[in-house]
Amino acid sequence: MSTFNPEFPKIVTHEQWLAERKELLIQEKEFTKQRDELNSKRRRLPMVKIEKEYTFEGPDDKLNLSDLFEGRRQLIIYHFMFHPDWDEGCPSCSFLVDNIGHLSHLHARNTTLALVSRAPLEKLEAYKTRLDWNLPWYSSHESDFNYDFHASINQKKGSSEYNYTEKPELVKSLNGKTAEVPGTSVFLRDGETIFHTYSSYARGGDLLLGTYNWLDLTALGRQEAWEKPKGRSDGPFMSWVRRHDQYD
Repeated sequence: MSTFNPEFPKIVTHEQWLAERKELLIQEKEFTKQRDELNSKRRRLPMVKIEKEYTFEGPDDKLNLSDLFEGRRQLIIYHFMFHPDWDEGCPSCSFLVDNIGHLSHLHARNTTLALVSRAPLEKLEAYKTRLDWNLPWYSSHESDFNYDFHASINQKKGSSEYNYTEKPELVKSLNGKTAEVPGTSVFLRDGETIFHTYSSYARGGDLLLGTYNWLDLTALGRQEAWEKPKGRSDGPFMSWVRRHDQYD
């Protein structure tokens, strides 16, 4: 637990607090309407037919992309950062997975959620057991899936962009090696035909982090350096995040 002493909000009367709270409520309601409209625009995006075959390794067998749907209409893939050479998964990706609720609620909406990483299956299974997760996790080690959906960056593999922007400096710094980056990709199935409908990266995953959403309701917030007002941070963005079995 941090011993940092942040600056507190100013102290006012209840009447003064209530007046400012009501002003903020107006903005919160407007934001909710804007978010609803944004979600509507996301649903109106066109989609792209998946023509390429991808192979994944699961606990029981090798699978294709269609198998990952588990018979449901929609599939959400979280691109979990786990390089084949690593012994542990990414801490911030682990933080996100810890924030995933019971999958039965997604299943009730005909939607499957799964993790995909490039690390070999035995590493994924060991890490999954360590952190006591029970959601499906597949290895894409033998396919181009991560590269094609820009969750692994390697120019030789045709992947040199992140968050829909070319990253020449990052590519140059890699010296031919591969960088793992986080993201989410969404697919829709119509019979045997699969379509790619959406992908998001970087802070596009912010909405998926329930812990952050709870902290955003508090006076001290996330306590990260980018936030305002200043004086309530004890470190940079996500510097405090640990795997859940590594906190003090």
